[in-house]
Amino acid sequence: MTLKPAFESLVDAHGAELFAYLWRMTRDAPDAEDCLQETYLRAYRAYPRLDSTANCRAWLYKIATNTARTHLKRRGRTQARTADLDPDLTRGGDPIPENVERRQSLAAVARVVESLPYQQRAALILRKYQELSYSAIAAALDCTEAAARANVYQALRKLREELKLARSANDQNDRR
Repeated sequence: MTLKPAFESLVDAHGAELFAYLWRMTRDAPDAEDCLQETYLRAYRAYPRLDSTANCRAWLYKIATNTARTHLKRRGRTQARTADLDPDLTRGGDPIPENVERRQSLAAVARVVESLPYQQRAALILRKYQELSYSAIAAALDCTEAAARANVYQALRKLREELKLARSANDQNDRR
């Protein structure tokens, strides 16, 4: 029989990564903090019902995903913010043109990621940024492992297509 870890140890072990995930989903630090607190509240209430054999990390991501989805619906897609993928982009000593170009590239990626359907966006972030396994993504998104793989694949395909189109448009503008 496997014993569940204490709830506080789950918060300690996964708090930073859950915040990073929620920040990537909401694109706003205060919103991510609100979602994280709501995630903890929902998890605390449901914790007594959690099976001792459950993947606690995936379970927390599932709650965080649902919390972010609810928050984003409330906020509305018209108010969605575009932000850099990495809040610490400005590194001392970077030449200004390179930094500007890098920021523009990351902003383009962020816009494309934000435009993805919610399930694909969540799957992509869980896989590429949070480094979850496909089985953990499936548990977090309440889908099959095959669907988790398909969502990541489709998200990456759309990301590549949109960035290729954007590069092509920029190349044409540069030639003018």
